[in-house]
Formats: sequence, structure tokens, C-alpha cells
Amino acid sequence: MRRVSLRNLAAHKLRLVLTVFSIMLGTSFVAGSMVFTASISNAFNSLFDNVAPGVSAEVSPSADSAGEGVEDSVVAELRSRKGELGIDRLVTDYSAMVTVAGADGKAISTGGAPSTGSAFIPADEALAPDATTVLPGGRAPKGKGEIAINASAAEKNGLKVGSETKVIVGQGSSKPMTVTVVALLDQPGATSGFVNVQFEAAVARQLMSDGASVGLIDMRAVDGVSPEQLRDRVAAIVDPERYEVRTGDQVRDDAKSTFTDFLNIFQAVLLAFAAIGLVVGTFIIYNTFSMIVAQRNKELALLRAVGASKQQVSRSVLFEAFIVGVVGGAVGLVIGIGLAALLKMLANSGTGLPEGPLTVTPAAVLAALFVGIVVTMISAWVPASRASRVAPVEAMRASTAEDGSNLRRRTLVGAGFGVLALGLIIGGATHVGVGPAVAVGIGAGFAILAAVLGGPALAQPFVGGLGRVLGAPFGKIGSLARTNAVRNPRRTSATAFALTLGLLLVSIIGILGASFKGTADEAVDTGIGAEFIISDTNQQALPTSIVDAVAGTDGVGSMVAFGVVQARYDGSFMTGQAAVGDGLGDLLRLEMLDGASAEVPADGLLVTEAFASKKNWHRGDKLTFTTIGGKDVEVTVAGVFKDTPLVQPWIMGAEAYRDLVPRSLRMTTFVLVSPAPGVTSDELRERLDTATADFLTVQIQDPEEFKGTIAGVIDQMLAVLYAMLGLALAIAILGIVNTLALSVVERKREIGTLRAIGMLRAQVRRSIYLESVLIAVFGAVLGVCIGSVLGWALTRTLAKWGLGDPVMPWSLIGGTVLAAFVVGILAALWPAVRAARTKPLEAIADL
Repeated sequence: MRRVSLRNLAAHKLRLVLTVFSIMLGTSFVAGSMVFTASISNAFNSLFDNVAPGVSAEVSPSADSAGEGVEDSVVAELRSRKGELGIDRLVTDYSAMVTVAGADGKAISTGGAPSTGSAFIPADEALAPDATTVLPGGRAPKGKGEIAINASAAEKNGLKVGSETKVIVGQGSSKPMTVTVVALLDQPGATSGFVNVQFEAAVARQLMSDGASVGLIDMRAVDGVSPEQLRDRVAAIVDPERYEVRTGDQVRDDAKSTFTDFLNIFQAVLLAFAAIGLVVGTFIIYNTFSMIVAQRNKELALLRAVGASKQQVSRSVLFEAFIVGVVGGAVGLVIGIGLAALLKMLANSGTGLPEGPLTVTPAAVLAALFVGIVVTMISAWVPASRASRVAPVEAMRASTAEDGSNLRRRTLVGAGFGVLALGLIIGGATHVGVGPAVAVGIGAGFAILAAVLGGPALAQPFVGGLGRVLGAPFGKIGSLARTNAVRNPRRTSATAFALTLGLLLVSIIGILGASFKGTADEAVDTGIGAEFIISDTNQQALPTSIVDAVAGTDGVGSMVAFGVVQARYDGSFMTGQAAVGDGLGDLLRLEMLDGASAEVPADGLLVTEAFASKKNWHRGDKLTFTTIGGKDVEVTVAGVFKDTPLVQPWIMGAEAYRDLVPRSLRMTTFVLVSPAPGVTSDELRERLDTATADFLTVQIQDPEEFKGTIAGVIDQMLAVLYAMLGLALAIAILGIVNTLALSVVERKREIGTLRAIGMLRAQVRRSIYLESVLIAVFGAVLGVCIGSVLGWALTRTLAKWGLGDPVMPWSLIGGTVLAAFVVGILAALWPAVRAARTKPLEAIADL
């Protein structure tokens, strides 16, 4: 039987290639996702392994005093006791966020990676002399007008030694400085968007500290003193409530832990898409083997007739499945590695993700082979088992009719799952029963099962009806295409389901994206009364000096700047906003629920309805906030307003803000501005453009432009999801190609007969095109319908987080269905050409 299996594989090379191809589609996405995730994870690990090079122990502000720095007195004491403590070398660190202009004069976009400023430390003073290398042609920066910059950022943005550029340091009051690049730095582990600008140590202290403290103290232990010993000795002489002492390994581990959640989510998203690809691929593999076994019914029946048992027939098919599963898994692994390399190249193009070599882990190899072999053998076993139960004489007949009773049972079970799905989805959307999101999620699973089981029953009337409409202009050719598409509804449904699943997810994401945009648009339309919104192009904080620049602009009427407040309340840190300026009630239309005015008092606070309920705050309550330095500030709740996504849960007045947040830590997130009486919007905008021209990342927008920016951010986030879904859809389309190609092989005699009685090649191609279009449109409509219901319900479950009413992206939905026509034609190109080339006499003679 093994020899029969091997000879059968060798005798049907096209069928073998198409089978391997279907397995490759199912495994490549899984392998690619795992390789890509492992590559990014290892790049992050490599990056963090280069954090704090040469550091044995480090003193930093504790979590409760973050932002204060380490006082100079601590530095002095540690220097004076170096020998006693076992310190070989000690360096202080200053750091701040910076914005740097590239050669084009525009701010360098980091793609989310850090852009930091620090002190230049010569190699003979550094704890690890080889951690940062000055490339040939460079020298140490001197004075306020010189900088060194990491080579990766300089090369990507057209900077070199001798280039003149601009730098904004931190969120302080200074305007952009004109500086000259005097050195390029080779720094291991730099990410694709990472920027590091280094100043002379004295300049860094002036720009990045309050003059009485440093950011960190890094120490290297003398020989014979372990990092743990040095840590314990230093910890014994510093204030444990204000400072934290860690070993270098602890610093690196803590740095890694800050990105653990991100990496876990990142990996979960990729593996979720890999699972989608696997499900799609599984249906393709199952469909392929169902067709192959159906084509071999006579062959298997003949084996039964000459003495082979049911078990031997099943085992022979499983052996063939094992062989092609190994080959398909190996090919899928290679394709997956290439896919991961492509994703990695795209990810390193301005996303801020770290760069590193492609990492092929044993887990990825085993996963590809496991999926290829196991999924293939399961997919082959089901139809093989079904075929082995058919009596040999009956199997030798030409009939391939569906088992009507089995189809009815399957449809009834699918209908049951559909009813359960609808109940859970409606319950989740109306917040009845279990957690809304959980209910919708379970309902989605049942809906997919209902589509799988009930798909064949739906395919017959839908494809039949659509076939009559689309096939009418083509006469008998259209009728033949419709008949071919509905003759095996199980196969039609399985082929279309791959597309159904992909477009289901596209619809859900499209509805969520449209709903987010709709919510943002409504919030801006109803909540923004200002003529202009001034913000940062990189969605970061603005330099506080922008407030003075805008306030001093001729023609400015009302102006409110929004800052960030971080303070301790009731034992934990809280984050909110501060409003500094006049005219808050006019510039930001807050719907007051308790309180006469939307103007926040200088020593007061306005709070959203949801947050007030959560904290049990009421108008008139006296709240005590504690600054980072331990000072208590009393703030009065002046009013409660309706929740809005435009602002944080609470807004604090200017006086309380200044008492709570030290000047060095203040930052401005955005500014709302309206013109003075008699000044037109165009005049004010021109003057504001002039006043902010020196700031690298400032953008001035009216409400419509601001809505466009928000929509752009949402589109950018969704683009990643759509790109991943695009791969799943590509697999689905190739699956249709594969199924049609096998269908052509299966119907070789039928096509030859039609050609023999006068059917033209063009007519053969046309019938295949129509059949493919019918299958593709069926899958698209089914996916869009289920996805629209799920997207609507999911949006309703997110209402408590501020998401508004569901918005249906009709253009996306309509475009998706229309695209299915194109997909159907494209998927049928090769199978149609192959069918048209069928030689009538050879096909008729072929047994």
C-alpha cells in the first residue's frame, strides 16, 4: 500500500503540486508570524542588554519621587566615600526628551522610538569605554552650540559632521537652539527611529536639570566587590524613601519589564492573525483533500475490490497526506521566513521598532511542520474515512451527488448555533446577561460555526439565484456555470468560507474605525469652540515656551493651554489636566451637569461624571493632592461635566497646577485659541504661523483639520490590521485558485465532452470565470453580513468607554462586495486557461 501511495503521488504531479501549495498557504502565515515575533523580541532583548553598560550599581529617584532627580549632596557623599564603598568609577547622567531637525529643516520623526538628550562622556571617563564610539572625523562637543548624535539617526536624516541643525531640549521654556554636529556616535542596539543627542556635560546639566540634582548616578565596582555588595553598601547611606539603588542587571531587567506588556500584546495580535491564517488554510487544505479523495473514489474502490481493507485504504491516504504535509510544511516554513523578512523590513521603516537579525527559532520550525503534517492528516482522514465506508461497486459509479440527509442534519445544527449566536450578540449589545464583550465574543464563535455548518444550505439558494441574474446575459454558458457552482454546495461553501472569514474581520475593523472617527468628529463639532487647535505633529508634548509665543501674538483673544498634572491622591498617583488661560467655557464647550459655569477656578477642579461617580466626588468637596516632593495642596471640586473624549477625567485650575507641578516638569499638550474682536481667522492664523515658525513640531489647525489628523491616526493604526488581514485574504484568494484548478482536473472528461460537441475555448473560460465570481461573491456577502452584525454589537459594548453610536462604512462594505467580482475573475484566470486548453479526445479517453 505504501508503494501504491508513492506511485500515486508521482503519477499525478499537478495534483501533488496543488496539494503542497494549499498546505504551504496554511503554514506560511503561522511560521512567518512566529519568526517575525521572535525577531522583534530578540531585537528588544539585545537593545535592553545594552542599557546601562558597565554599571555595577545605580542610584535613581524612587517611584514616589520620580522627576525630582538625585540631589548633588548624594553625589558628593558617594564621591567622598568611593574607597570605603568599593566604587571604582562614578558618573552622573542627565537626560531629557529632545526634538531634532533633519537636513530638510523638519523635525525628525522617530516613529514612536525615544528621542533623548544626554551628557557626552569621554571614553576615559565612561564606565564601559566601548559602549559608545565616536566615529572617525568627530570630536567631543564643547559649549552650547555643539552636539554629538547617534550615527543611525544622522544617516537616515541627512546629517553629518559639520551639519547645522536645530534642537529643542525637553519641555522647558527655551526656544529651539541652533547647533552644529561635531561627532557621529556608534551605539549598539539603536532602534530604527531612535535619536540620541549628546551635549558637553556642563551644558547638559544646564539644559536638563534644575542645577541642584542629577538624573541618575551610575557606579562601577572595584575588583573584588560584587554588584550586589556595592548596591547594599550604597543603599545603606541614601534615603530609601527618595532613592532606589539597583544593580546593573536589575536596571536592565526593569527596562525590559516596561516593554513586556507591549511585547505580549504585540505577540498576541500577530498570533491571532496567524490563527486566522491557519483557520483559512485549514479550510483550503480540507477542501483540497475532499476533492482529491472524491476524484480517487474509483481508484480506492478498485483497491477495496482486489482485497484492500478499509483500514489499509485509510492508512494509504494518510501516508500520502503525511508525505505532502512534510513537504508543504517545509515549503511553508521557507515562504514564512520570507514573509517575516518582508514584515520586518516594513516594520523598521519609521515605526521605532528595534533592528536586529531575522531569528528562526526551533518553535517556528516545529510549528510549521506540525501544522503542515497534523492539519493535513486530519483534513485527509475525514474524506478518506468517508470514502472507505462506501461499498466498492457503488464507489465505482460516476455519481458525486451530495448526501441530502447529511446536509439536512448539518443545516439544522448550524441553525441552532445561529440562534445561539444571535441571542448572545443581541444580549451583549444591549448589556443583558454576562459581560457584553464576552457575550459578543462567544456569539462570534457560534456565528462562525453556524456559517461553517449552514454554509452549504445557504450556498444553494444564494448562488443559484445570483447565478440566474449574472448568468442571464451569457445564456447556456451562464446556466452551466451556475450548475457547476451549486452541484456540490459543501465544496462551494468551504471554498467561499476562507474569503468569508477574512471579509468578516475587515467589516468588524471597518465599523470600529468608522465609529471611532464618528465619535471623534462629533466630539470636536460639539465640544471645540476655539478657532484653532495648536498641537505637536508627533502627538507629544509642546515646549511650554509655546504658550508665551502664542499669548504674545497680536490678535489673540481667548487662549487656554492644557497641561499634564501628576500628583498623589488617596495613596496613589493620578493623572489629569490643567487649564491655564482665560475663556475655557467658550473654547471648550463642556456640558455641565452640576455647577453653574464651565470655567475652572484657579484653585478648583472640574471632573467628568464617570470619574466623579468612581471616586465619589461631589461639587464642593475639598480634595487633598500631594506633590512629588511631598507638599499637600487642597483643591475644591467646582463642578461635574458630561464625559467627553477631548479631555482627561478632570481639569484643574492654573493656581493649583503651579502648586502641584514644579516648573521643570510642566508640559503643554495642546492650546486652544480664538481671535480677538475685529481680527479674522485668516489674519490670526498668519500671525500664529509667524510666531511659532521657530518651533519644529508645532501645527496650527482649525477644527476640520484637527478632525482630519485624528482620522489619520486612526487610519494609521487600522492600516497595520488591514495589512495583516490582506495576507489572510491573499491566502483565501489563492485557495479559490487552488480549488478551481482541482475542479478543472476533476471535470476533465466533462470539459472534454463539452469541447467535443462544439463548446469554444472562450466559452469554457467564461464559464469558469462566472463560477469563480459566484463563489467569491457568496463568500464576500456572507462575511460582510456576519461582520456587520458583530461590528455593530462590539461597538455598542464599548459605549461605556466613550465610543459613540455605531457607524456603518457603507463605501467599504459596497466596495468589498464589488471587489469580490474582481477577486473571482482574478482567481479564475489560470484555472480557466487550463480548462480551455483541455484536448477533447484525450479528456474523453482519460479514465
